[in-house]
Amino acid sequence: MTQERQDFLLEIGTEELPPNALKTLSVALGNELENALQAAELAYESAEVFASPRRLAVRINQCQARQSDKQVERKGPAKKAAFDDQGQPTKAAEGFARSCGLSVDQLEEMDTPKGVWLVARLTETGQPTPSLLPQMVETAVQKLPIPKRMRWGDSDVSFVRPVHWVVMLWGQEVLPVSLLGKTAGNQTYGHRFHAPGAIVLPSPRDYEVALRQQGYVEPDFAHRRARIETMVQAAAESEGGRAEIDPALLDEVTALNEWPSAVVGDFDTRFLSVPPEALISAMKGHQKYFHLLDTDGQLMAKFITITNIESRRPASVKEGNERVIRPRLSDARFFWDQDRKQPLDDFLPRLKTVVFQQKLGTLFDKVERLETLAVKVGRPLIGEGVSAAQLERAARLSKCDLMTEMVDEFPDLQGVMGRYYAQAQKEEPVVADAIESQYRPRFAGDALPDHPVGQALAIADKLDTITGIYGIGQIPKGDKDPFALRRSALGLLRIMIEKQLDLDLMALIEASLALHAQVDASRDTAQAIYEFMIGRLRAYYLDQGVTPEQFEAVRVCRPTHPLDFDHRMDAVRHFSDMEEAQSLSAANKRIANILKKVTDTLPEEVNTALFEQPEEKALFEQLDALRESVSESIAGQNYREALMRLAAIRETVDAFFDEVMVMAKDDAVKQNRLALLSQIYGLFGQVADISRLSN
Repeated sequence: MTQERQDFLLEIGTEELPPNALKTLSVALGNELENALQAAELAYESAEVFASPRRLAVRINQCQARQSDKQVERKGPAKKAAFDDQGQPTKAAEGFARSCGLSVDQLEEMDTPKGVWLVARLTETGQPTPSLLPQMVETAVQKLPIPKRMRWGDSDVSFVRPVHWVVMLWGQEVLPVSLLGKTAGNQTYGHRFHAPGAIVLPSPRDYEVALRQQGYVEPDFAHRRARIETMVQAAAESEGGRAEIDPALLDEVTALNEWPSAVVGDFDTRFLSVPPEALISAMKGHQKYFHLLDTDGQLMAKFITITNIESRRPASVKEGNERVIRPRLSDARFFWDQDRKQPLDDFLPRLKTVVFQQKLGTLFDKVERLETLAVKVGRPLIGEGVSAAQLERAARLSKCDLMTEMVDEFPDLQGVMGRYYAQAQKEEPVVADAIESQYRPRFAGDALPDHPVGQALAIADKLDTITGIYGIGQIPKGDKDPFALRRSALGLLRIMIEKQLDLDLMALIEASLALHAQVDASRDTAQAIYEFMIGRLRAYYLDQGVTPEQFEAVRVCRPTHPLDFDHRMDAVRHFSDMEEAQSLSAANKRIANILKKVTDTLPEEVNTALFEQPEEKALFEQLDALRESVSESIAGQNYREALMRLAAIRETVDAFFDEVMVMAKDDAVKQNRLALLSQIYGLFGQVADISRLSN
């Protein structure tokens, strides 16, 4: 018999929700409700989430109307404790039967390894879904990731924002329960200005249609986002330009508007003399405007704003936004003019007033460390279009723009304005570019510094922060990483690997630790930092299709050069695809297990006079013939070639294990065979521990 199903709708109407939290809250609410339904074993067709500035909603489509009845088994006392010597039920048996709603003679016996026990087999009647939903919703709401809840009026109810209405519909039936201080009903409310009155919802299926047609609200976040993006692009094209849409800004604007409408505004072309990044930051950060680029990719003196209303006087809306942005752009132009009245060097002493970290000193102290560390990092590059003077100069000016008025007003322009100010005072182009690129990569997938000076400064800056913060014991835990050490570590490693910089990470960690006055600069600390940083590569490689086993095979060899790590990783991936890989990795695992049990010191050389069987002689000769060429490949970091050469011994190794008893009774013979196996394991181990590849 087909189970009856019904749609369920939950909507929580509020004051305007925090735009940066809206998407997260809506997804979390949907997930929590789905988890509750699954835990209650209630089937449903699908779940949809809705979110706008004044509402969070979830619709569960075709949800099972009642839990299915199920058979349950309750274990009672042991039979010997349930009946006395005369076979009469004890109080234990009677009490258990009574708790199950049965008589003792209705209980059954169950044989177990520990004896016979009484059991009650019962039919648990499923509950109607409407009776379960209120508690599910209450629990889901309480689990929402709200950092700081608020109360309003004289109520003890708390939520992210004051709640004005709640809708809970099971089909056409209202579930009139109390939630967040409101009794649930079937009435929602539309746009604050276009449709402020109540809108009756006949059923959950009518939800978004009713809001769109009667309420001037697009409740679907994704639809609203796509609609805004289309509006912005169309408006830009109508002006002969192209809108550059930042996904984060698009999300924020989507969270701010229920019924979006695009308006194009203009600003004075004289502002275009200011670096475009400053103007864009003012438009995006303060006003949530989208900027336009012309066909040459240059900033246009126009912007697009999304309004939450269909105005009867769009010209007035345009004029109002132009009036609002004008002082912001004027500030940017003033800061640009003021900051250039003095060279960047003049801002350097001011860094002494800004504490980087209490135990690590000021930003000025950090700059002094960077002057030394940047040269240390860049030393292998000196002579290839790079000089120590350029590295020192870039490091010296690296943080000066933090003290400018422009960056004080627009912090996201750190580095960017440093480049502009350096260019304005005729610094070398590579020095100016390095000031900006020191912060790259800022996020996953971000571009890396192009020039070696910028690469060296970016590595030095990140390494100084990592070693300093880690060295004073502030190790990232869980999701707490206030100095973004994980991101810095991965960015640093990406530069070394993707820009092919053959640098010794361990040596640089130790050099950086030595520059800090109040950190634990011991070898143990350096080792811990190395492990922390290399650990960031796991996700990096897994995203590229590397398996955890392949990653571990290289990691356990502890290559101190990240570029060398990458070469080994490439070789292991290639080796894993060879037909010999499975057999050889299994053989290496077998060898590793054998060698773990060896407590005696093995001979350094294999004694051919102790060979008793042709298979051990054949293996030794083949290994001896390969040794020199394999060593040459490894010395040249041609690890792929080294493993390909070693793959040739598969059949000989298989024959050895098939025919030769390693743990011979004669101790000398046994030790000789173990020494041979140790040489095999050692040769492979110079590339990676391929025993880790064995399943």
